[in-house]
Amino acid sequence: MTAPISKADWERQRREATDVMPQLVGSVGLPKVLLPYQAKTVGLLDTVSTKVLFVEKSRRIGLTWALAAYAVLRSARAKSARGMDAMYISYSQEMTREFVDACAMWARAFNIAASAIEDGLFEEGDDEGDKSIQTFRIRFASGYQIKALSSAPRGLRGKEGVIIIDEAAFVDSLGELIKAAMAFLIWGGQVIVCSTHDGADNPFNENIQDILGGRLPYEHLHIDLDEALTDGLYERICLVGGNDWSPESEAQWRQDLIDFYGDGADEELFCIPSLSSGAWLPAPLIEARMTATAPVLRLELPGDYLHMNDLQQKALMAPFLEKLEDVLGQIDMDLRYAAGFDFARVADLSVMPVLAIEQNLKRREVFSIEMRNVPGDEQKLVVGMVLEKLRERLLGAAFDATGMGWTVAEDMGRKFGLREAEDGSGLIWAIKFTEDWYRINMPPLKTAFEDDMIAIGADEDHLSDMRSVKLVRGIPRVPAIRTNEKGEAKDKKGKKRHGDYAIGLALAHFAARMRWVEYGYRAASSGLRHQRAEGRMRDTPSNDDGLGRRNAFDGPLGARLRGSV
Repeated sequence: MTAPISKADWERQRREATDVMPQLVGSVGLPKVLLPYQAKTVGLLDTVSTKVLFVEKSRRIGLTWALAAYAVLRSARAKSARGMDAMYISYSQEMTREFVDACAMWARAFNIAASAIEDGLFEEGDDEGDKSIQTFRIRFASGYQIKALSSAPRGLRGKEGVIIIDEAAFVDSLGELIKAAMAFLIWGGQVIVCSTHDGADNPFNENIQDILGGRLPYEHLHIDLDEALTDGLYERICLVGGNDWSPESEAQWRQDLIDFYGDGADEELFCIPSLSSGAWLPAPLIEARMTATAPVLRLELPGDYLHMNDLQQKALMAPFLEKLEDVLGQIDMDLRYAAGFDFARVADLSVMPVLAIEQNLKRREVFSIEMRNVPGDEQKLVVGMVLEKLRERLLGAAFDATGMGWTVAEDMGRKFGLREAEDGSGLIWAIKFTEDWYRINMPPLKTAFEDDMIAIGADEDHLSDMRSVKLVRGIPRVPAIRTNEKGEAKDKKGKKRHGDYAIGLALAHFAARMRWVEYGYRAASSGLRHQRAEGRMRDTPSNDDGLGRRNAFDGPLGARLRGSV
């Protein structure tokens, strides 16, 4: 097991963070009782819109303590304030007792505050409420109660309120338990499922993947050890234990914890389910979705291309550009489109799949481009031709902005608008790949394959690329090794591949899901051309005379190639 962040890196990051905000050091827990991730959980649960919440979490980060606070607040309310019973289920009696004890602590604390304004939480006059706090039950003056239940699904029948299933991955018959719990929603109840992972094939993780894949309309939170530490977990531990906090002591404590768990640290601390290996998508499923008529336009330039004269370069580029223009000329402009671009220059391929969004929302590949050993300017020309053709029907294009890929994303963003935030109006998404990006955006692509909501072209190399996606530390991604290195596959010509098409397709599918509509008033100006498209106004950059938009062939390279192509 390799820690996501080394001890030295963690110490450095925490020191830099506290140097920026020195006034907060040592004060965690004094102004606010709940840490930010605990408060976020309680705040999300306290909204009317949150009916079902799944939380994947690290061990011993105090989330059960926060859920106890929420249970007390909800049960102590009157019915008019959305009060209701709160029920708790876990796999062990010890955890159940710990939860009820935490609820009792919160109830006593809240009762002291409530009694100060002559509005106690309990029926009895006892300030502590001890007569209302029994072994596994707490009764409130509101008429509601907190009670512990067994993990048998039948125990939920005929009940209503808030149900908390803690360490859900470890209870028996979780699927049946969740099915029984969903009946709580009929009368306005709430279902909270919280757990550390216990294997990739566990029903808890299957539900998480279905949520991330868009199959289930539930709320979801992910809280691993590093997220909890960033929010002040170890500072709170020091505060409670009466110890001084420092970046060095936190880094050492974190590393000791990782070392203690050993191979189990990924699952226990970093929300990565174990037993996650092998191909992410089975070959028969990928082949079953290869039903689209989608030509693959391949361009490979020789190693001495940049040393050739203009005429030789034009001669090499011309056939490909003519073929691309022919394919673009056959595009159905009544459909919407999305594109992805995975950039490479030397070792790997640059790949650009283009997806059409059909009436039933199925994504169908219309063509893809592969470029090997193609200089940056030529790549920008090719990509610009595609985007210019699709501009008025394009939902967006997601670009690999990691490393050198940023230059292409940036230049395309200048022409077509760089989308930097959720409310941005540009067409270009600049994606810097992270584990979180893969974790959140790969499951919807798998869902599309499983639900027959995507169709791609039949191509042996593309099948190989899709098969190269593995579960790495529980997250679907392409491993670092390339597919013609020792012991690995390669294409028909023996050229190395690195799952390039899979990444390009993931980017295109991401862009296809990120629909946007620009609205609101903008004053007219000579530098903008207002154009109505499908009931909305979009502003597009114009050329210098204010009469038309820029052409994808603008620039010295475009002018040079236009002269003879």
